[in-house]
Amino acid sequence: MNYYNNQRVPAPESGSRKFWRIVFGSMVGFLLSSIVMFILSIIFMISIIASVATSSTPAVPSNSILRIELSGLIAERGEKNPFEDTGFAEFTKANLGLDDILKSIDKAATDPKIKAISIEGGVANTGLASVQEIYSALERFKESGKKVYAYSDYYSQKGYLLASVADQIYLNPLGMIDFKGIAMRTVFFKGLLDKMEIDVQVIRHGTFKSAVEPFILDKMSEANAEQMSLIANQLWSVITEKIAEKRGISVDSLNQIANKLLCFEADQCQSLGMIDNLVYHSEYEDHLRIILEVEKDKKVNYISLNEYKKQVSSRQRASENIAVIYAFGDIVDGDGTGQNIGSKSLCKEIRKAYTQDDVKAIVLRVNSPGGSAMASEAIWNEIELAKKAGKVVVTSMGDYAASGGYYISCNSDWIVAQPTTLTGSIGVFGIVPSLQKMMKNKLGITYDVVKSNDYADFATGRLMDPYELNILQKSVEDVYTLFTQRVAQGRGLDQSYVDEIGEGRVWSGIAAIENKLVDQLGNIDDAIAKAAELAELTDYGIIEYPAPVNFLDKFFKQNNQTKIEMLLKERFGELYFAFDSMRYVTEMNGVQARIPVSITID
Repeated sequence: MNYYNNQRVPAPESGSRKFWRIVFGSMVGFLLSSIVMFILSIIFMISIIASVATSSTPAVPSNSILRIELSGLIAERGEKNPFEDTGFAEFTKANLGLDDILKSIDKAATDPKIKAISIEGGVANTGLASVQEIYSALERFKESGKKVYAYSDYYSQKGYLLASVADQIYLNPLGMIDFKGIAMRTVFFKGLLDKMEIDVQVIRHGTFKSAVEPFILDKMSEANAEQMSLIANQLWSVITEKIAEKRGISVDSLNQIANKLLCFEADQCQSLGMIDNLVYHSEYEDHLRIILEVEKDKKVNYISLNEYKKQVSSRQRASENIAVIYAFGDIVDGDGTGQNIGSKSLCKEIRKAYTQDDVKAIVLRVNSPGGSAMASEAIWNEIELAKKAGKVVVTSMGDYAASGGYYISCNSDWIVAQPTTLTGSIGVFGIVPSLQKMMKNKLGITYDVVKSNDYADFATGRLMDPYELNILQKSVEDVYTLFTQRVAQGRGLDQSYVDEIGEGRVWSGIAAIENKLVDQLGNIDDAIAKAAELAELTDYGIIEYPAPVNFLDKFFKQNNQTKIEMLLKERFGELYFAFDSMRYVTEMNGVQARIPVSITID
């Protein structure tokens, strides 16, 4: 025992004793925290089960307004969220599904308790083709004799396009309409790659195959600028013609408004006839009370889309059925995740449909920018097997059905697209990035290799020599030839003609129908009606594949990489695209059939 200033000082703790004290302390702390977390989890699950067990479909009061809030992301399909009726709903919000929106609007049209629809939010966070689907559903709703109203503090162009269907459009007195025309922006990474000393070798077929341009150029090529300009003008013509029809404003006047940014002040929006009333939200509700004949001090009976979708029952299976198969996201080899199209997963769903005797037709709902050429060919073949099994196959195109997305569509008996669908892009490419220079010069990491044969290290991340590049070029050319053969066979066209309109060129739905790549302009209901006509069905049920994704299943199936990506997306917001694009180029495998990864349509 040591003494200092007559005070007894404990002897120094030995290294081994300190080590074991820390280890056992950590073990006890971990055990106690695990027990606490286990108890909390049990309480949490009991509350969820009790809530779900006692929850029921909410009753819709008479004289109600269906409120459609356009603030979050609108996905192709909604998700089943078991937390919706619990206190945890705010922390587990699932994406709003386009399918839920369309079904709810159609249900509301025949529901005597729904008197009107209120569109609120003003920002339609989805593609233009999806906006047109909702636009058509709102038009069908109005055909029932009911009214549609719109209110927002701010309208994006897509949000305003939807609002133009309304009988009355309301705007906050300090609000604006972002009405300025279509801009198609592509982000280029060549400068970043140069700074990081990442070498990218590209093999492609197609003069217009612009998917690789962000990694080899610092601006659009002349061919790409040409196709993008054409598409931008075609999309804008669709928007202006629809608004002109609904608002009674000429297309020329709308272009003048856009060219001079005249709707950036609320009072000008009203004087130009773009909106009907400048009011705050509380005043908007007063207008709704008058419309509903509700006393001023009484509450407006709103029912949200999330609540109302529980009223919608799926069309029942019948003796004869049409299978609607959803295919959205990037096309990848193997199993999909629910957010992309896995060749193995989708082929399984198609097979499940065409092997059912009571399924007489298939509607393939495609919303994809493309992806793996090998996966696209596998899905094409499964469609061929469905047709050989005697099934009618019709494709309904969403925002995108381009490159690989068109590959899996072209074998259908009939193709339906929206005017604003981006499709075509019949072309293929490969990207081989090399990180060796960056690893050496930035991180001091070098590689060495011994090999038994001349090209044993082929496609391992180093720069390739001309012979290797020729091998890959032949592979790309072979896939392009097969791609054009598939299109020619499916569309009944000469392969030389397909090559002429191919070359990787992207087309709008308007141009695609002129070029014989699409049969009809319309929505998913039009595609279902065509499938029924071709299969000679009058009374039929609808079966949807795959089964809707459950929020819990998606959460627990997510791997650590997915969770990290979600965290990055949340933290970086709009800047996440840079990380995503770099990941896209470094993880790309095999020959690709896809449109540019970084196009933004404003």
